[in-house]
Amino acid sequence: MTLKKATFAAGCFWGVEATFMKVKGVVQTEVGYMGGHTGSPTYRDVCTDRTGHAEVVQVTYDDSAVSYEQLLDVFWKSHDPTQKNRQGPDVGTQYRSAVFYHDEEQRSSAERSKETMDASGRFKRPVATMLEKAGPFWRAEEYHQKYLQKKGLDTCHI
Repeated sequence: MTLKKATFAAGCFWGVEATFMKVKGVVQTEVGYMGGHTGSPTYRDVCTDRTGHAEVVQVTYDDSAVSYEQLLDVFWKSHDPTQKNRQGPDVGTQYRSAVFYHDEEQRSSAERSKETMDASGRFKRPVATMLEKAGPFWRAEEYHQKYLQKKGLDTCHI
């Protein structure tokens, strides 16, 4: 078993985490912040829309059980990648759609996957998802971890 990391931003991290927790081969999920320009951000900081961070889910997965490409498929199906800096009623750069790649192989896979999504005709608008090099992962406060599970909920979507 080889464990790898993948990091995705697709709106509010509670629902995104719940989605990835169900994927066979995912061994751990953590919610947090990535892509900003300040150190040790808090939820309150990120919500000001001034830190540049996105709400992300960092996924630890067994690459012999699930491929990065399969995780990308889950990512594309879990949100509307055509919305820039928002998902549904949540607005701000912290809710942007982004794939944070950890190495060149992930970058290349994410680029191909994004191009395929854009060309598929599935969406009426162009895909706005950003591809960003993974930087420091700042783990969110404990009450955000497995938030929906703690509340006995499966999803936060209406």
